[in-house]
Amino acid sequence: MRTRPAPAPASAPHAVPVPATAPAPAPAPAPAAPDTPEPTGGRLAGVATMLGSGLSNQTGAAIGSLAFPVLGPVGVVAVRQYVAALVLFAVARPRLRSFTWRQWWPVILLALVFGTMNLSLYSAIERVGLGLAVTLEFLGPLTIALASSRRRVDVCCAVIAAAGVLTLMRPQPSADYLGMALGLLAAVCWASYILLNRTVGRRVPGAQGAAAAAGISAVMFLPVGIAVAVQHPPTAGAVACAVTAGVLSSAVPYLADLFTLRHVPPRAFGLFMSVNPVLAAVVGLVGLGQGLGSPEWAGIGAIVAANALSLLTSRS
Repeated sequence: MRTRPAPAPASAPHAVPVPATAPAPAPAPAPAAPDTPEPTGGRLAGVATMLGSGLSNQTGAAIGSLAFPVLGPVGVVAVRQYVAALVLFAVARPRLRSFTWRQWWPVILLALVFGTMNLSLYSAIERVGLGLAVTLEFLGPLTIALASSRRRVDVCCAVIAAAGVLTLMRPQPSADYLGMALGLLAAVCWASYILLNRTVGRRVPGAQGAAAAAGISAVMFLPVGIAVAVQHPPTAGAVACAVTAGVLSSAVPYLADLFTLRHVPPRAFGLFMSVNPVLAAVVGLVGLGQGLGSPEWAGIGAIVAANALSLLTSRS
């Protein structure tokens, strides 16, 4: 759900801004901290910040889903795009007039992927719940990480993750395959987002490319937001939920990750990020009453374990 910055699991670093799991991430311009010893106080603060960032991200998605009956996923995502654009523009202050076409085209593609990722994720959340939707989306960065490796252990990790996916998507009378397909689309978009962020990060300084992409995406959602407001007049409560989702899932994680990446090694950051599907499932259960059965928890656990194993055995 993703607008939040977070490095991809295993070998997919996010030195360039990339959304965190779940409600589509906002890129983090700060370079990742090297794997060097950090004072205990700094490490503890970094861990606490990571936990708060993850809970904020998933709580924001849960609160945003409360506005679905009035605004629908499209309306909530539109508001989130506006919030993400305001935050990134305020922080990065992109110099748009200085961009060349070589810089603009990956930024435009990034904007398209950014909007599609959030829309498909929130549509999946509406149909299959927060925990399952975020877990399926997490397959995007996990696939990037495993696909770039030639180690035998990562082949085993891929098999474990595949087993988890098969468990989550097993045929059953109540299965919502459209919702699952939307979750997988979000995963494809997140993987594309990571790759495009690398290109943008090499061609555009700092977080200017990410801010420009967020701005373009927000402009694209303006007619969508107007159409939703005309057809379904929003209530104050629904707008408040959507704005809160944008703040908790975009602004808070973005700023928190800027701090975390200065105090926590990239591997530890990636390892913690892999726990987001579990956080999403817990928030969905406690906040929305979206219970999961033992097979679903086993599937989520397998996917998280695959990423954790790949990270823990990685030398880089």
